Amino acid sequence: MYELLWLVPTFPLLGSLLLMLGAGRLSTRLEALIGALSVGLAALIAFTIAANFLLHPPAGALFQQTLWHWLDVGGLSVKIGLRLDPLSLVMMLVITGIGFLIHLFSTEFMEGEDGYGRFFAHLNLFVASMLLLVLADDFLALYTGWEGVGLCSYLLVGFWWRDPANGLAARKAFIVTRIGDTAFLIGLLLIASRLGTLDIAGAMQNAAQSWQVGSPVATLAAFLLLGGAVGKSAQLPLQTWLPDAMAGPTPVSALIHAATMVTAGVYLIARTHALFLLAPAAELAVGVIGGATLLLAGFSALAQNDIKRILAYSTMSQIGYMFLALGVGAWSAALFHLMTHAFFKALLFLSAGAVTMRLHHEQNIFKMGGLARRLPAAFWSFLIGSAALAALPLVTAGFYSKEAILSGAWAGGASGRVLWVAGVLGAFLTGLYIFRAVFIAFFGAAHTQVSGRYGWRVILPLSVLSVLSLLGGLIELPPAFGHVTLLSNLLAPMLPATREVTDVTPLLLASLAALLGIALAALLYWRPARPPVETALWRFWHAAAGFDWLYDHLLVRPVLWAARTGCGDVVDRIYDGIVWVTRAAHQQVRRTQNGRVRFYTAGLAIGSISLIAIVVLR
Repeated sequence: MYELLWLVPTFPLLGSLLLMLGAGRLSTRLEALIGALSVGLAALIAFTIAANFLLHPPAGALFQQTLWHWLDVGGLSVKIGLRLDPLSLVMMLVITGIGFLIHLFSTEFMEGEDGYGRFFAHLNLFVASMLLLVLADDFLALYTGWEGVGLCSYLLVGFWWRDPANGLAARKAFIVTRIGDTAFLIGLLLIASRLGTLDIAGAMQNAAQSWQVGSPVATLAAFLLLGGAVGKSAQLPLQTWLPDAMAGPTPVSALIHAATMVTAGVYLIARTHALFLLAPAAELAVGVIGGATLLLAGFSALAQNDIKRILAYSTMSQIGYMFLALGVGAWSAALFHLMTHAFFKALLFLSAGAVTMRLHHEQNIFKMGGLARRLPAAFWSFLIGSAALAALPLVTAGFYSKEAILSGAWAGGASGRVLWVAGVLGAFLTGLYIFRAVFIAFFGAAHTQVSGRYGWRVILPLSVLSVLSLLGGLIELPPAFGHVTLLSNLLAPMLPATREVTDVTPLLLASLAALLGIALAALLYWRPARPPVETALWRFWHAAAGFDWLYDHLLVRPVLWAARTGCGDVVDRIYDGIVWVTRAAHQQVRRTQNGRVRFYTAGLAIGSISLIAIVVLR
């Protein structure tokens, strides 16, 4: 059964190729079938392999499959191979399972749009690239998938390319993440040169043997990999691209935020945790970046009126929780929250898409209202997703995964306690901003006309994700609730155990913070709400603390000024001169093309005689 692993990324890749080659020649129904079925088959194989892995695990909880050798130069051997272990197994299930539900939803959401087949071709390629990233046995193959998801995000964020703003958002996403990708590439070159291999397991083993804890080289390599992680996962200071990426279709946002792209950074740090354990400064930086990002994103979400931008900032915040967990050594907790976040974030985005597709693509929550009774399916789905995001105690998956993170932070010493405070404040903000959206959009008076009805391709994904958002956390329960550790036991061969806390005080305080946030949202926004007064503080957080303004003035404008100033410099004049000489010579030579055959014959005769004379005289 394990030998079928190569089919998991191959099916989506094959679907993408078929859709590209058949562009303009396939019916809409066939394009939808290829797009959804290719990921569905990948999910079927993935879950079959997972069942076999749990019932009959391979030796050492590891299966490796070499597809072909890429290159072998100067003693550096690079292969294209797949690695199935508990970490890649969890990621594979999340990507294919959530990815299939999003594809199924997309078949109805995108009906009638130009480029229907192109959309699914790029969406399939997105899933294939992410699967290569998490299943890769070699850093170079991982980097190939890493670049693949960057390319697909550009193509899908700018899918509606006729609007210049969408093209700008796509370029911004590509360029900002490219900064982190460059740091990541330099880190890989450092690892290859110092450790002599790009094999992931081999490199981590060599690092543990060659570098001491706190080694400058290990610290530099870890910070370079962290640079790549913060770019892809939209963490400080490379977070500015994610809110603008909402320019793409809503299913794209769901896929980016739930199952691909932004989870890549979390996976990278977890996969290379052995290197970060050798670099305590880099590990602490991971936690600090996560704590700072979750607070900045939480405050920013409070100042947004666009439902998709609210969810975008919530993703930044929740990825921040995962980084916080990684920074305090709560490795399993970070992966647990990654999984539950995939459930409720996909549910939230698809619910938001279900709302906007019936409101003529209106995304301003203050132009909605009264949707609880007019769109009950979307309302209950969004409510369940919001409760899971806010970590509503006991009844949602998000509660158990966020509790695991905050417990790990509480047990992480002095620095961990500081990050725990940030996490609790973030829990309060999360309950406040997401239920602000719930009360404004779904209650009160109606402001926009609702049209149309949902088909089963919308209802089924929402139903499945709602169940997962409620019950998905039961695979990992804290000591106070029975101490079920299915996920931790699965990941035990790969990741160090998370420090456990038996004290219920941090759990109660975090739960109380979330409930206070929800209660304050009800107090402020249950009654008919008006758009916020645009005070200086509101504008500050609406602009996400002014990072775009800062980067625009420090980086973008100076480059544009230098380009405009240098457009007529001396170097340009040299090439302008070459162009003038070429054009002048052409004007003279073209006079010989007068259409008179006798002149051509005379020229041919003179040339021949001259050539013969030169040969004879020499």
